[in-house]
Amino acid sequence: MKRVEIYTDGACSGNPGAGGWGAILKYKEHKKEISGYCPETTNNRMELTAVIEALKALKEPCEVTIYSDSQYFCNAIKNGWADAWRKNGWKKSDKKPALNSDLWEEILKLFEKHKIAIEWVKGHAGHPENERCDYLATDQIAKNK
Repeated sequence: MKRVEIYTDGACSGNPGAGGWGAILKYKEHKKEISGYCPETTNNRMELTAVIEALKALKEPCEVTIYSDSQYFCNAIKNGWADAWRKNGWKKSDKKPALNSDLWEEILKLFEKHKIAIEWVKGHAGHPENERCDYLATDQIAKNK
């Protein structure tokens, strides 16, 4: 399996508001940047969309390390919350609906194709790829306003 690094970030101008997402895919010396825009969304939806779009860009099963500054994303995967929400019909332990279940479902399906590791990185702390993803996300908002 190819080993791929994925860096992601999402941004929102207002929450909810106009949103953008950015991702970088790295394989050996190859690097691909992707980004997108949504006119009405939330920051968490953009964080999850960045992961989805990056994974969808892979053409074959890979060993993937996803680097994200989103504790929402990282904790939901690492702590098994997303799997539990799915098993409970997209309900949290307090019986309230899990937010963004459509995106979580897509992420969990994409995870089945790959060997996934998750790494949290501190946002806005000078991490080059995270800073670049933040730029890609916020640039999408600026270009589409």
